[in-house]
Amino acid sequence: MFNPFNSILMNITLTSLFAFLFLFVFLYPSHGEEDERPNIIVFLVDDYDKPETSPYGGKVLTPNLDRLVKEGMICHNAHVTSTVCTPSRYTFLTGRYASSSHSNTFLDECPKGTQALPAFNVGLESDRMNVGRVLADAGYATGFVGKYHVHDTDHSQEHSLFGDLDVPKNAAYTEDLNKRKFKLEKLQRALVKKNGFTWAKNIYWGNLKQPFKGHNPDWTAQAALEFIEEHKDQPFYLHCCSTLLHGPNGEWFKSMMEKELASGEGFLKKPLNLIDRKSVWERIQKAGLTEAEVGYLWMDDSLGLILDKLDAIGIADNTIVVFVSDHGSERKGSLIKTRGTEIPCLIRWPKVIKPGSVSQGLLQNTDFVPTWFELAGAKIPKGYHIDGKSLVPMFKDPAVSIRKYIYGEQGAARAIKTEAFEYISIRYTDEQVAAAMSKRADRAYKTLLGLSSGISRARYLHPDIFSADQLYDLSKDPTSQKNVAEDSRYAGQLKKMKAILSRTVKELGPRPYGDFAPGEGTSDAEASQKVLDKLAAYHAKEGKRKK
Repeated sequence: MFNPFNSILMNITLTSLFAFLFLFVFLYPSHGEEDERPNIIVFLVDDYDKPETSPYGGKVLTPNLDRLVKEGMICHNAHVTSTVCTPSRYTFLTGRYASSSHSNTFLDECPKGTQALPAFNVGLESDRMNVGRVLADAGYATGFVGKYHVHDTDHSQEHSLFGDLDVPKNAAYTEDLNKRKFKLEKLQRALVKKNGFTWAKNIYWGNLKQPFKGHNPDWTAQAALEFIEEHKDQPFYLHCCSTLLHGPNGEWFKSMMEKELASGEGFLKKPLNLIDRKSVWERIQKAGLTEAEVGYLWMDDSLGLILDKLDAIGIADNTIVVFVSDHGSERKGSLIKTRGTEIPCLIRWPKVIKPGSVSQGLLQNTDFVPTWFELAGAKIPKGYHIDGKSLVPMFKDPAVSIRKYIYGEQGAARAIKTEAFEYISIRYTDEQVAAAMSKRADRAYKTLLGLSSGISRARYLHPDIFSADQLYDLSKDPTSQKNVAEDSRYAGQLKKMKAILSRTVKELGPRPYGDFAPGEGTSDAEASQKVLDKLAAYHAKEGKRKK
């Protein structure tokens, strides 16, 4: 007997089923023909000076970087916003300036309402508002491999399982320490996943330390290849962080020839042999290069393994590969452009980017995350603040410029860069000024010229770094050697750059910054200059003494 109730129920059930299937397919399409979203690989290297890079005219041997240029796009005006590892890597993962961090680590040192001093004090927030979590919510597999360096202090419970996550710097090797290190690496994987990534393996928690100090790009590449193979049938995002080229030049050669078993998880039981280490050295010698170039080629070989893998499994066409660095090496810790904020940036996406494309437009590392969100069709969580702009228009047309200027921050320094000019300000806090002026010059020098000062290694290159206001005419002075801030001919340009900086720091939120965003406990240019004069005098004295 016909039952109208059953008919209605069936119609409701079928309607609900079709609605569910529609939403599932729409929100989480398969990686087949229905899903045109690209795979994304960010290959991030450590302490890499752009001028050394072969595509930018350097002499080092990097055939796979050359391949990316030939098959994709080279960007000539790419920058990071901060020039030490932690804040820069934070920005690559979040699309935010480091001073926007609200992690426990950062707020403990720089409470809200005080001047932000971004350096090694930036960590990923527990709300997981980063690229790993958001793309995972959009249906991507998200993987992390290699150097992490953005952990927060809110993991005390996990830390207590095995003690301090970092093995003591000068620890002697023991089998027990090796086992402990192995357990720690597994814990680190869990913490990376807790912060939003769906997959993590072969993690270096920070910089290399004894007794496992040794670069091992094989170990990093192995995990990257494993992730790609496991997730080739769905859209994926891979954050692959090489430890190269961080460390003294000699360390690269030593790591390659003597420490092939060293890894982030301790000493491996057997070598991986993904890259012929002997061949790396032989090719360097054949090219007439020196030991200092070994690390570049070794790094390039590990990138080549990933490119070859994409070709072998047939997904290269719709996979974006980005090669970038966290900052330069020579002017690490400063906001000077050349060998500081300026980084190599090579992007290949055969499906969209025309081979041999060249971009002269300004971009910064805040811009990558919003690009990935747009391409993934990701829904941005409520409250997720992003400081970057999407690069998608540039991918389609390399002549497009998405920015008129970029912003930089490092410790007590801030910067604005246009294509023609570079302006850098240094505004120490009142507390820093008082401490520096009350100390002996040598102690003040050591305290404020650390990597969190905004000066760092640039002090060795020219004396103008000791000025509270610095303006460089990049058309006449591309390496920022001559400060023209006191030159009356540039008064109008200086005023313009200061106005941009003032507007930018105010837009970032209620954080004082000297005379640009006044507040309690912040110094002006005059107060900061007294400290800088003191440091410059000591620096000059030390230079004469050493001669």
